Amino acid sequence: MKLPSQDAAARPPEDTSHRVRLPHFSAGPLRQVVSRLLLALLVMVLTVVIVYTDRAGYHDNSDNHVDFLDSVYYSTVTLSTTGYGDIVPYSDSARLSNILLVTPLRVIFLIILVGTTLEVLAERTREQYRLNRWRSALRDHTVVVGFGTKGRSAVQTLCATGLRKNQVVVVDPNHKVIEAANAEGFAGVVGDATRSDVLLRAEAQRARQFVIATQRDDTAVLVTLTARQLNKRANIVAAVREEENAPLLRQSGADAVITSASAAGRLLGMSVQSPTAGAVIEDLIQQGSGLDLVERTVVKAEVGRSVRDTDDLVVSVRRGHRLLAYDDPDASPLQAADRLITIVRAPTPSEE
Repeated sequence: MKLPSQDAAARPPEDTSHRVRLPHFSAGPLRQVVSRLLLALLVMVLTVVIVYTDRAGYHDNSDNHVDFLDSVYYSTVTLSTTGYGDIVPYSDSARLSNILLVTPLRVIFLIILVGTTLEVLAERTREQYRLNRWRSALRDHTVVVGFGTKGRSAVQTLCATGLRKNQVVVVDPNHKVIEAANAEGFAGVVGDATRSDVLLRAEAQRARQFVIATQRDDTAVLVTLTARQLNKRANIVAAVREEENAPLLRQSGADAVITSASAAGRLLGMSVQSPTAGAVIEDLIQQGSGLDLVERTVVKAEVGRSVRDTDDLVVSVRRGHRLLAYDDPDASPLQAADRLITIVRAPTPSEE
C-alpha cells in the first residue's frame, strides 16, 4: 500500500476554523430576533404607561397638554436618546420617575439594540469558559476518529456498555459530521487527525483509548502513528478495509485491527449457510440486547478453577499476550491475572 507523502510542504494550510466544538442547543435566529423585538416593545409599553400615568407633570411646548400620543412620542425619542426637548418633565414626580424608572428602561432598550454585539461577546466568553472547563476535566476519555457508519456504531456500542457521552471526543474533517456528533451529545474536533495538533485539541495525550474508523486505510495508518506518538499507553483499535493492510496497522501501533470488509463478508457467508447463526453473531456484537460478548477479570473465587467451572459461558481466556481457547489445556487452571471473554445475558432496564 502506498502512503501519501508526509512532507509539510505538501499539506494544505491549516484552517483556523478547526477547533473543539462542544455540544450545545440554542434557539434559531428568527426566534431570537422575534424575542428581542417583543422585549423592546415591552420596554416601550412600560415607558408609555409611566409617562401617561404622570402626564400632568410634563410640559409640551406646542399646546401645554400631553395626551396619549404625546406620551408615545416622548417615550420613543427618550428611549432612542434623541431628546428633542419639546416635551419635558417639570414636576417633581415626573422628574423622579424619569430618574428611577425611565432611565433604567432607556438603558435596557439600548442594550437590546446592541444585543447582537453583546450576545456575540457573551457567547464567546461562555464558550471559552466551557472549553477551558472541559479541557481541565477531560481524563481517560475515548477519541473516535471518523464518525461515519463504523465510528458511529462503535460509539453506540461503547455507550451501551456504560461509557458516558461526555467521555467521547469525535475527530472528523467534515464540519457537518461534527455538527451531527454535537447534536447527539458528543464533543467534536474538526480537522485532519493525521496532524498532531488536531489530536492535541482532542486531548489525545490524556486519552485512554482510540477508535480509528477512517474511510481510507492509508489515513488509518497515519492516524495510528500520530496517536501512538502522542500517547504511548492508550489502547488503539483501528478498522481497515483490506486485510492485507492489517499488519501495517499493527506495526504502526494499533493494539487491535478489525478488517471491516472481511468481517462483513464472513458474516454474510455464515448467514447464507445458517441464517440463525448469523443472527446470533449479530446479537452478540450488539451490546445491550439479548446476549452480550464481554471481557472481564477473573474473580478471586475462580482462581485455580477450570474454565468450565465458572458461572459464565467462557469462550476464550486472555493470558498476557496469549489468547487461549476455552478448551485449550493451558487455559485451566485460571490465574488471577487472566481475563475472560464470556457470553452473558444483557441486563434488562430494571436490572440497570
